[in-house]
Amino acid sequence: MAQAKINAKANEGRFCRSSSMADRSSRLLESLDQLELRVEALREAATAVEQEKEILLEMIHSIQNSQDMRQISDGEREELNLTANRLMGRTLTVEVSVETIRSPQQQESLKHATRIIDEVVSKFLDDLGNAKSHLMSLYSACLSEVPPGPVDQKFQSIVIGCALEDQKKIKRRLETLLRNIENSDKAIKLLEHSKGAGSKTLQQNAESRFN
Repeated sequence: MAQAKINAKANEGRFCRSSSMADRSSRLLESLDQLELRVEALREAATAVEQEKEILLEMIHSIQNSQDMRQISDGEREELNLTANRLMGRTLTVEVSVETIRSPQQQESLKHATRIIDEVVSKFLDDLGNAKSHLMSLYSACLSEVPPGPVDQKFQSIVIGCALEDQKKIKRRLETLLRNIENSDKAIKLLEHSKGAGSKTLQQNAESRFN
C-alpha cells in the first residue's frame, strides 16, 4: 500500500513536470509566432522604403529630362538642376537592403529573366518601337489578370520559376521602363510639335514679307 502511494506521487510529479514543460513550450511557440509576424512586417516596411526610393529617383530624373526643363532659360535650368541633384544625392544616402532567400533554381531563373530584360533595354537606341512592344509582352507575362496584349510565354515560365519577391521586383522594373519609354515618346512628340510650329511660323513670316 505504501509503495503504491510512493509510485502515485512519483507519477504525479512527472505529470506536473510534463504539463509545465508543455505550457512553457506553448508560450515560447506563441512568442515566436508573434515575432514572425513582426519580422514579415519589418521586411514589408523595408521593401516599401526601397520602392519609394526608386520612385523618387525616377521622378527626379523625369523632371530633369522633361520638356518644361528645356523651355526655360539656361540660368533657371542650371538652378533647378542643382536642386534636383541635391535631392537625388540625399535620396541616394538612404540605404535599404532586403535580401531574398532563393534556391539555386530560383537564382538561375532570376539571372535568366534579368538577362532577357537587359538585352531588350540595350536595343532602345536602335529600335525604340520594337523594344517597347517586346517590353509590353514581357510585362504581360507578369500579370495575374488577363493581359491587354501578347504574352511572352517563355519569359512567363522563367518568371514563375523565380522567388515571389523577385517576381514583384521584375514586374516593377518593367513598369518603370515602360513609363520611361512613354515619357520619352511624349518628349519627342512635343519637341517635334514645337519644331513644326516654329517652322510654320517662319514660313508665315517669310510669306508675309513677300506679300
